[in-house]
Amino acid sequence: MDNLNRDLEYIKETKLKVKYILETHIHADHITSAGKLREELNSKTAIGKGAKVDCMDINLNDGDSIFLGDLKIKAIATPGHTDSCSSYYVKKMNVVFTGDTLLIRGNGRTDFQQGSSEKLFESIQKLFKLPKGTIVYPAHDYKGRNCTTIEEEILYNPRIGNNKTKEEFVKIMSELKLAQPKKIQEALPANLMCGKQS
Repeated sequence: MDNLNRDLEYIKETKLKVKYILETHIHADHITSAGKLREELNSKTAIGKGAKVDCMDINLNDGDSIFLGDLKIKAIATPGHTDSCSSYYVKKMNVVFTGDTLLIRGNGRTDFQQGSSEKLFESIQKLFKLPKGTIVYPAHDYKGRNCTTIEEEILYNPRIGNNKTKEEFVKIMSELKLAQPKKIQEALPANLMCGKQS
């Protein structure tokens, strides 16, 4: 929600028509602007069916596709960080949007909000089966990077790359000592209502 005005200004300036607003998961560390963007832009919101969010226009099952012109956007269920996690693969552009499931040299945490290291391992293995040159756009990066590739993460991701086993990954995740997200008490309830705060 903090970037709503910035995003609306950019869309207006570039004269883009926004058809879909795709959520990768129910966020715990910030409040989504999806609902407000939908109202302002007359767009449709979508999320993975695992989110169980009534305010979304489209709930996508694993393997479902939506179309944007001649682009086919395939939803890939990638639970583990949360039950609601979905990634979006666009074969024609050779890109995948992974949310917090697969980050640049990292991955989403699994210690709250239905997190499961075992599920996340399996989800990332699904992503690792995409073509190696696929460009990965995660939700964010803490070092200012924008993208990576499937091949780079297979080779260099310290948590799950370089043929780590599920057991090794689960151990790594269990030993992380991460602080609770600062906005979790306000963000989760608001995001279950597409960004509306009570």
